[in-house]
Amino acid sequence: MSRRMLRTVRRWAAAAVMGALLAGCGSTATETGDEGRGDAGAKTDVKVEPITAARSVTDGRGVTVATKTAPRRVVCLVALCDDMLAELGMTPAATNSGLLAHPKFLGREKAARIPVVPGGFLAPEAEAVLSHQPDLVIGLEDTHGKLAPALKGATVFWPVQPGSWEDSVGYLRNLAALTGRTSQGEAAEKAFRAKLAEAESARSDKTALIIFGSDENFGVATPGNDVAAGLFPKIGHYPWKSRGVDGTYSMEEVLAADVDVLFVETLSFGGSSEGKLSDKLAENPLWSRIPAVRNGDVHEVDSEVWAKGRGTRSLGLVLDEATAALK
Repeated sequence: MSRRMLRTVRRWAAAAVMGALLAGCGSTATETGDEGRGDAGAKTDVKVEPITAARSVTDGRGVTVATKTAPRRVVCLVALCDDMLAELGMTPAATNSGLLAHPKFLGREKAARIPVVPGGFLAPEAEAVLSHQPDLVIGLEDTHGKLAPALKGATVFWPVQPGSWEDSVGYLRNLAALTGRTSQGEAAEKAFRAKLAEAESARSDKTALIIFGSDENFGVATPGNDVAAGLFPKIGHYPWKSRGVDGTYSMEEVLAADVDVLFVETLSFGGSSEGKLSDKLAENPLWSRIPAVRNGDVHEVDSEVWAKGRGTRSLGLVLDEATAALK
């Protein structure tokens, strides 16, 4: 797969801003010394402030969202929306995500009853969105912002752009306020903060890496560009940082970092199965020399949860799987 195609797949699967990857031959993906081992940052505060129901909220990016009544029919164009609704005890009027099929959400049978927005993640059809008579439509700002003019006057559009778990919590609190489901929002935030604090208290000494793709042109998920990756400096060593230019990483870089545990997100177009990324990377002779591979610590993970979800329930699942692997 070409680098351009890899970017498109990741954008389709995670909608993360992954323009931080560098073509890696001969370069180093990590910094040397303790400063390159990943900054755990401040300890997680488990205190949850009360949420007050409101008809208007302003999110962390300064976007103000106002609804005349508490939204009940919400169309989700980004999986964060599905995640938040699940935490609040709601289901979307329609969605274009496969997240709800996960057993920790609705499961396949119940999720199959929810209408799917045609056009997929990258090009949802505005007319189809409006056919569900939504009170609120939630989409990713840099992908679905172009839909705003077509939706204006017919519904309320909320463009979100999470870059960290704190952003995701902020969006959850705002949606809880708008829907009036304040107790559910507080409970979900409390459960996530407690889980993160517990994982943080047992921070591992192992070096971890999340890679994604469908063939040898894989990418590396980095904090600031990927919400799930942003958790890792708190629970283990994660020295992979955004480098501000576009491209892919090389197997040489991964080998040089002495990675103890590898998490692999296999991405594909249109839900088609093209085989596991880890199996394809195994064709590279350097793959078997990576400590994680030698020790059997390569974990194929659900990209719907790890790459797309980005809400408190998805991130809680990431923490469960990651902490178990990092012990």
